[in-house]
Amino acid sequence: MFIQKIEKEALLKPLQVVVGVVERKQTMPILSNILIEKENGKIRLTATDLEIQITNIIETDDDASAAITVGGKKLQDILRILPDQSKISI
Repeated sequence: MFIQKIEKEALLKPLQVVVGVVERKQTMPILSNILIEKENGKIRLTATDLEIQITNIIETDDDASAAITVGGKKLQDILRILPDQSKISI
């Protein structure tokens, strides 16, 4: 598991901050993604449009290291429709 059991709201709120810079219709598809990095007990969410970069950090108790990119708007849409108090694993 990349992210093990995190509260929906703990992931959704920081995601909403960085997803503001992401646009669905990009000339470079990678720019519609968000970089999620996990290391040293922190999850870092990063998005860019090549002019602006936004990073948000979530504290966690998992010390494993990994990185992945996911569609920012798609992940936000999925998290929004989940019930409140849900636990998320990626």
